[in-house]
Amino acid sequence: MGRKLQTERKLLTAAKVKQTKEPGKYYDENGLYLRIKASGAKTWAQKIVIGGRQRELGLGSATLVTLSEAREMARINRKVAREGRDPIAERKRGTDVPTFAEAIDRVYSLHEPSWRNKKHAAQFRSTLNNYCAPFFGHKKLGEVTSQDVMNALMPIWLSKSETARRVKQRVGVVMKWAIAQGYRQDDPSNSIEQALPKANRHVQQRKSIHYDMVAECLTVIQKSNANAATKLALEFLILTASRSGEVRMASWSEIDLDLCLWIIPAERMKGKVEHVVPLSDRAKDVLMIARELGEGDLVFPGAKAGRPMSDMTMSKLVKSLGYDADIHGFRTSFRVWVQERTNTAFEVAEKALAHKTKNKVVAAYARSDLTEKRRQLMQRWADHLAKTGNNVVKISEVVR
Repeated sequence: MGRKLQTERKLLTAAKVKQTKEPGKYYDENGLYLRIKASGAKTWAQKIVIGGRQRELGLGSATLVTLSEAREMARINRKVAREGRDPIAERKRGTDVPTFAEAIDRVYSLHEPSWRNKKHAAQFRSTLNNYCAPFFGHKKLGEVTSQDVMNALMPIWLSKSETARRVKQRVGVVMKWAIAQGYRQDDPSNSIEQALPKANRHVQQRKSIHYDMVAECLTVIQKSNANAATKLALEFLILTASRSGEVRMASWSEIDLDLCLWIIPAERMKGKVEHVVPLSDRAKDVLMIARELGEGDLVFPGAKAGRPMSDMTMSKLVKSLGYDADIHGFRTSFRVWVQERTNTAFEVAEKALAHKTKNKVVAAYARSDLTEKRRQLMQRWADHLAKTGNNVVKISEVVR
């Protein structure tokens, strides 16, 4: 019965494809046919109805594509057409798919204007180029597999676990873009974490000093020969328990000396939410002294006019004076002091540090910024520093 059906359809055989020399068209199933030119060249083609119109697709040379392979391509094309899709357009899109290395640059260009941290933006491209491109940068986006991603991450998964985690996340960003563009249907980075060994997710703590040593550190800073703006910025940072960038970029337009408030706009905050800092008496004094440093909108100007000081300026000063502490560590000193020396409510302490409430339900109802309670807390912190800071030299004495 099989032979009779083959005879009736006059299906091609591998032998017939090889032996036939006469120019012409020799038909098979699903619109597939072998075209033999006068020159003897043999190619595969397919006639297929797409969107109500008969179209013709070239399927390659018969010397490179076997009969079984041509039949499989013809079957898939016909199935795609019956589903209402265009196999010609899809095949064209397939040839236009960028490599992973090319996609890195496209995705970077797309997101770079919206990334507020230029350093992190640069790391997006450099880490993907350094850790992924050598393994699968040459591959088309649709060809990248979970195995490719795993092979790239394995060398750093345990030794540089935080970097590896970020690289995996960045691969996901590229792949989500690829899915949106229609270049692939899935994200190969999603399924690999459970296949990799468990990484050490311990977060390295920022170095800090005991809260009773902070005033001593301030005294040493004030007695140093450092730039007055740097010393003022450090004291203000400690008094307000703020981040380095928030203080270095502080402008007079954000300061309300009458209400003793520092209102940091959302775009300058890590959490992208406006943060109001109630100022202690000493913090206000620091600002009044800073007024004498010169004109300009920056409260603590850098060495170059109109430019903020660098993060390294403050950090280098603290370490050069013998204190093994990170600038961010002063926030830790403040938080531990609150926990050990006061009965301040948890939410007040967290609000003072501009930490977001992780519980979404609680955050939805906790809409007060607790300004007055934080004002009392910041004054107590300033009083603690004054009390423990024996022999403190006022910065105003060294400002000329």
